[in-house]
Amino acid sequence: MTYDEQTPVTIGDLVLDVRLLGPEDGEPVVLLHGFPENSSSWSGVAPLLAAAGLRVIAPDQRGYSPGARPVGVEAYTTDRLADDVVDLSDALGIGTFHLVGHDWGAAVSWVTAARHPDRLRTLTAVSVPHLAAYGAALKGDADQQQRASYIGLLRQPGKAEDLLLEDDARRLRAMYEGHVRPAQVDSYVAQLSAPGAMTAALSWYRAMRSDLGSLPPVTVPTTFVWSDQDAAIGRAAAARCGEFVDADFRFVELTGISHWIPEQNPEVLAGAILARVGA
Repeated sequence: MTYDEQTPVTIGDLVLDVRLLGPEDGEPVVLLHGFPENSSSWSGVAPLLAAAGLRVIAPDQRGYSPGARPVGVEAYTTDRLADDVVDLSDALGIGTFHLVGHDWGAAVSWVTAARHPDRLRTLTAVSVPHLAAYGAALKGDADQQQRASYIGLLRQPGKAEDLLLEDDARRLRAMYEGHVRPAQVDSYVAQLSAPGAMTAALSWYRAMRSDLGSLPPVTVPTTFVWSDQDAAIGRAAAARCGEFVDADFRFVELTGISHWIPEQNPEVLAGAILARVGA
């Protein structure tokens, strides 16, 4: 099986499309994509992890897989998204696993680590720091407040969908310009242009609650990877991440790299993941 192929995996009432790569008896590592991406965002990272002997599991998450688009914002809370991660591992017969997440996938990873520490071997969060660190920066750092101003728009039903998809998704495509291959962008746009897909993806934002900022510290060995050219996450939030990890913690800062780390610098990211995993 190649990374381009997807396997349907049923969890409850949902069917997730999942990419699997690497030896079946390898240590499992689950890769969670962000917005507005899908599991193909790991196409540069996954083969490197598989070559090191890991079993890579990369789902198109709730709202992104066509068979997992429930209607209603309440279906997209972070608790439900985190439960999906555990339910997916259960469905695949996996007990404990390494977890890696980028962007929204990182946010879900932090919640999973906080709620299900017994299931995680290690955590590698990419771009988005512990949610308490992010919340503190949102409250007290003017730079982070400015960087997060786009969230208000994405939480507006209808308006956000129209703005992102009109004119062949011109604004959506502009988000990746110069950082992600056009063919990769085309795949993201195509998936999010399907009926109901963009609304489902944006429901992650619309289901956010203020109590995410009170997420407790995580207790699993953790690496946080952040890039200094990230337009969404500033240094104030990134610098405080380690305060909310009560375990071995490593902060990997990339210079000259945008928010789209998995696509733009897969080799360095894979190296950070493997260093954390110990493979």
